[in-house]
Amino acid sequence: MSKLIAIVGRPNVGKSTLFNRLTQTRRAIVDDTAGTTRDRQYGKVDWNGQEFSIVDTGGWVVNSDDVFEDEINKQVKIAIDEADVILFVVDATTGVTDLDDKVASILRRSKKPVIVVVNKEDVGNARFNEAEFYSLGLGDPIGISSANGSGTGELLDEIVKDMPQKEEDEAPEENVAKFAIVGRPNAGKSSLINAFIGEERHIVTDIAGTTRDSIYHRYNKFGFDFYLVDTAGIRKKQKVNEDIEYYSVIRSIRAIEASDVCILMIDATRGIEGQDANIFGLIQRNRKGLVVCVNKWDLVEDKSLTAQKRYETAIRSKFAPFTDFPIIFTSALTKQRIFKVLETAIEVYNNRRRIIPTSQLNTYMLEQIQITPPPSNKGKFVKIKYVTMLKDAVIPTFIFFCNLPQWVKEPYRRFLENKIREHWDFHGTPIAIFMRDK
Repeated sequence: MSKLIAIVGRPNVGKSTLFNRLTQTRRAIVDDTAGTTRDRQYGKVDWNGQEFSIVDTGGWVVNSDDVFEDEINKQVKIAIDEADVILFVVDATTGVTDLDDKVASILRRSKKPVIVVVNKEDVGNARFNEAEFYSLGLGDPIGISSANGSGTGELLDEIVKDMPQKEEDEAPEENVAKFAIVGRPNAGKSSLINAFIGEERHIVTDIAGTTRDSIYHRYNKFGFDFYLVDTAGIRKKQKVNEDIEYYSVIRSIRAIEASDVCILMIDATRGIEGQDANIFGLIQRNRKGLVVCVNKWDLVEDKSLTAQKRYETAIRSKFAPFTDFPIIFTSALTKQRIFKVLETAIEVYNNRRRIIPTSQLNTYMLEQIQITPPPSNKGKFVKIKYVTMLKDAVIPTFIFFCNLPQWVKEPYRRFLENKIREHWDFHGTPIAIFMRDK
């Protein structure tokens, strides 16, 4: 399971710009106005083969006119509590400020590994102010420019170096499926877990974990055998003072990364909301199998097949372009179709591990390619000669060997993926397609 990195600091020091730079995206809104970031952003970073999750936070402020000040500060504290490594971003052009001192005081008390990131060193002579940030008492500062990328390689090296290593007993090593039940608050996650476990708690075995990390429960009943990946935030029904929506996504990151298949809970009485799409995005970026569970179906007035079809269409439209996943309408309270959820999750897990013999793959796919060849580009024709499937990949991965791999564009890759899905059952699992020179 990869680790979680939090970017914190006062407003307008370049946290969102750094997030975009490290994730190689433009998802975080960047503006010169302080306090632009309110909704949290989550991403994945891959550096020298080591992958980790990263979260952007709002700027820490006190006594401001922002009505969201308290909520932003709460979310920053949650990110600090949850993170394995913290990037404390400061501004080289202004030097150390009172707010920097306040944030540094919080970080020192957190006892977490902290990297002081001195941003905007490319502005004038700002790089000469770097030594001033030793006064924060958080170790050697690293000077960067998140705007043009200078120094970010050294920063990533430092992140990977300081990242805590995986505990030997952090997760079960045996080859048993791991399912995570995720979703926004009040979607019925705890109810579903209780419905699975019931009163016979002898079927549950705690394997490892802390209140901060994922917990594994062994479920071996009714012919099933898998680990249920739960987190403290989901498992314990204790009152929390933090922003619950944000807290849920932070916990979901942990659970998703530790699983093979994610069971995404959607509240049928509330419909599909932005938080559902956020968690779906986390599942996709982590390349996990997916089962969508529309819970509380017993509370919906119109339970007809037509209503189900409309709901399914809305979900697949919201989650497009990946639409090849099962959707099950359940009630954790009445236990309606809950074991269908387990059966389907096992099927998705098996699909995720499916291996297609090379001979079968070539016989079918080369015929389809001959019927619908790749479009020509500038008078050049792509000729795909051979296809194989990697045996030990994280997700089903197919390699197509051709003479001009650079000319095979995304629409044709989707065509190849659709043909694979039509002929073989990869329902619920993402697949990867690569073009290589023959």
